[in-house]
Amino acid sequence: MKVDTGLGHNLGRVAARATEAERSGIDCLWAAETVNDPFLTLTLAAEHTERPLLGTSIVVAFARNPMSLAYTANQLQDYSRGRLVVGMGSQVRRHIEKRFSSTWSHPARRMREFVLAMRAIWASWNDGAPLDFEGEFYTHTLMTPVFAPRPHAFGPPGVFLAAVGPVMTEVAGEVADGVITHGLSSPRYLREVTLPAVERGLAKSGRTRADIQVTCPGFVAVVENEAKRDKARDAMRNTLAYYASTPAYLPVMELHGWGELQRTLYDLSKQGRWDDMARVVDDEMLDTLAIVCSPGELAAQVGARYGGLCDRIGATWWDRAWWPDVERELRAL
Repeated sequence: MKVDTGLGHNLGRVAARATEAERSGIDCLWAAETVNDPFLTLTLAAEHTERPLLGTSIVVAFARNPMSLAYTANQLQDYSRGRLVVGMGSQVRRHIEKRFSSTWSHPARRMREFVLAMRAIWASWNDGAPLDFEGEFYTHTLMTPVFAPRPHAFGPPGVFLAAVGPVMTEVAGEVADGVITHGLSSPRYLREVTLPAVERGLAKSGRTRADIQVTCPGFVAVVENEAKRDKARDAMRNTLAYYASTPAYLPVMELHGWGELQRTLYDLSKQGRWDDMARVVDDEMLDTLAIVCSPGELAAQVGARYGGLCDRIGATWWDRAWWPDVERELRAL
């Protein structure tokens, strides 16, 4: 199992975090798009590391277009000497239309076409193929020499897609190099919904499970003494309540018989009753969707839940004194 970590969005801390993560043996450094541009973070990380992959988890695809993202990714792929992974997500309609003032429609079909368009653009630069992509949502048919980057030795970056619903997950299996599951996805959801959808997508493209990586970020809190466990569990209830209130994650909730609970959380979120939301998350839901444990329990807990289901696990504990022992146990899964 590959072990990854996040870099955060504070540019002043990226160099130190990236250097320490590489020294700790981390396989991939991920940067999310929240209050920042993840490519700025990864450019700094590329400058201060040599080995780990560098990934966006995620960059909001529909806030951009295939050409703009292709330029950014191609440049960083060259600068990082072939270590970039473009992890893309659709976000949700309200954010795309009201925050980014962009177009939302048929997200799975649009994402599939976005990936294919980006690959066509990269092929025109690296392989000299004529740019002639005409799709339902995107058309790219013009590339003149002055705007065409020179080919480099590293080829196109990997493309991962964030997916929860089966349709987007199937698209990831068909056209992507990896699928980024959400922390809210339970092991049961991964087994019964995510991986079968990945297999259907792989079948469409004539590929096998070995051709795609599944990464599970997970909701994990590690407590170094028992006195902190209850506090960590309460904090995790807040996190789970926030994400579970989002309608996009209703399929996960319904699989476990928590559909009405999800609708309750959604209604509370619309009323701004955040403290009440956390109280809705009972112990069964908490222990199904999250791990709160000591360092010595961590690898066994991760193995019991995700062993055989995923290829990469997200970790945020590499700067602790006990991390080397845990890392060895995780890699052995």
